[in-house]
Amino acid sequence: MMMHNMAGFIEQVVFVGSGIVVTLELLVGGIVIGLLLGTLFAIARYSGVCVGIINCLISIIRGTPLILQLSFVYFLVPVLLGISLSIVASGMITFGINSSVYIAEILRAGIAHLPKGQFEAAKTLQIPTFYVWRDIVFPQVLRNILPALINEIITVSKDTALIATLGGMDIMRKMQILAAQQFTYFMPLCIAALYYYCLVLLLEHIGKKIEKRGQYVKN
Repeated sequence: MMMHNMAGFIEQVVFVGSGIVVTLELLVGGIVIGLLLGTLFAIARYSGVCVGIINCLISIIRGTPLILQLSFVYFLVPVLLGISLSIVASGMITFGINSSVYIAEILRAGIAHLPKGQFEAAKTLQIPTFYVWRDIVFPQVLRNILPALINEIITVSKDTALIATLGGMDIMRKMQILAAQQFTYFMPLCIAALYYYCLVLLLEHIGKKIEKRGQYVKN
């Protein structure tokens, strides 16, 4: 009897865990898009390009629920643009755009703390703008904002659970299916919570390793 219960528990863990692939896809895709857009937003705002539009977008994204943004991308974008988006693609785009505005704010704060003399010196030396940002600004900024950036990545990892509302087969959706089959939510919820907690611990560990390595290189 005990062996049977153990085998059943392992099956539940494996079933819920099979959704980790979709969760990781959403996390990686969302963060990549968020970093790219967030960096562009931060550079554009500092350079005075499209500041009003970017500030308006940031205000709208920060002022509306993420689940509403997810529904908008999945249901309305295909109608407005005439393109078909999968659930995972919609999730990546939504989480990426949502994350980008927070990353842009994080980068803005990091850039603001840099000595302005560096930009003036680079301009005097006629260093191309691209190399100023790549070789001078961002290496310093990334060291300063790394903890905040890791927190944002952790936030996105938990936000990915919202994809279950659209039927995405992530950890959360697998948990819901298992709960419906067993007519109980307690154990499936505990299993899903354990997966998310382990994922967060892993991200924290990686972040601390990168932070220590950056401090070592700096010293």
